Amino acid sequence: MARILIIEDETEIASYLRRGLSLEGYRVDVAFDGAQGLNMAATGNYDLIVLDLMLPEVDGFEVARRLRVESSIPIIMLTARDAVRDRVAGLEAGADDYLVKPFAFEELLARIRAQLRRQQAGQRQDILRFANLTLDTRSRELRVGDRRVELTAKEYDLLELFMRHPNQVLTRDIIYDRVWNYDFGGESNIIEVYVRYLRQKLEANGEPRLIHTVRSVGYILREDGS
Repeated sequence: MARILIIEDETEIASYLRRGLSLEGYRVDVAFDGAQGLNMAATGNYDLIVLDLMLPEVDGFEVARRLRVESSIPIIMLTARDAVRDRVAGLEAGADDYLVKPFAFEELLARIRAQLRRQQAGQRQDILRFANLTLDTRSRELRVGDRRVELTAKEYDLLELFMRHPNQVLTRDIIYDRVWNYDFGGESNIIEVYVRYLRQKLEANGEPRLIHTVRSVGYILREDGS
């Protein structure tokens, strides 16, 4: 699970964030001023930083600027200052996202997940292969054997998710979150519709089925017998 550094001088907020993110499964450390945060960021192997703007020793703008010189680690800036010029200054200093206090923890969590997904996407391989499928993530081109297959945007997103997690059961909730980025509340059959579209295209020339239904759970990409 990802490791997160919180740089926040308000102990109550820092404790709240550490507890909430730890319960979500993240490994969390806290620095209470900018200088300590810079030191911990330099010596720790963090995946994301949650950075307060108003900090003792070194303020959040300067912390972001120094961090950005050294690495591309995602930075989410927190502040009570909601003026447009402050948001622009934070982003120009190197922050990837900006959240104004007070904020809902669920919104911060969603933004953390989005930044981590973006970071991981940049580190992934360009060509994905499984059975007779070859997916080029740069051109978004799919080949089934020697056959080139056109995919819509959501068909591509769904197939890429399967191909990044072969032989792994993906629940409906995971698919909703990763492909559609929100919860359908269990009422929609949109996953079934798009799985059907994909199957029709992948099996158009009589190729074997690769996307299998796991009843009452979700779907899995696997070869028969695997």
